[in-house]
Amino acid sequence: MDDLRGRRRAVRGAAAVAAVLTVGAGLGVRTVAGGEVAKYAGDALYTVLLYALLVLVAPRLRPPVAAVAAAGLSWAVELFQLTGVPDDLARRSVLARLVLGSTFNPPDLFWYLVGAGLAALVHTGVRAGTRAAGRPDAVRRAID
Repeated sequence: MDDLRGRRRAVRGAAAVAAVLTVGAGLGVRTVAGGEVAKYAGDALYTVLLYALLVLVAPRLRPPVAAVAAAGLSWAVELFQLTGVPDDLARRSVLARLVLGSTFNPPDLFWYLVGAGLAALVHTGVRAGTRAAGRPDAVRRAID
């Protein structure tokens, strides 16, 4: 039981680090790049951040489930922009603008899928590496 708690704690720690790195990457992209590159990279990173936060809250989430959930939340926020409510809130609050955006942009939906897919690939790779590292040397050699 303690081993399971320790693994969940490690997953949560990794997810927290991933969230911080994702925010840093988003700020870095905005600083270095501009225009469409920064916008669409930001869209993908928004979903990566949601993915990391989902894994932080629910460390047992498998990559495909986390990817669908993160992409679904991103799409829900983007579609919510069609109501005009996020635009109104964004005019009053920087935080609302960062979290909800302001105006609907159809290409964003694609970039959310890109972010979810990349996050799931990294998550899958980390899980595979962690599992292989926890196996006896003979088993690891047989797998490789």
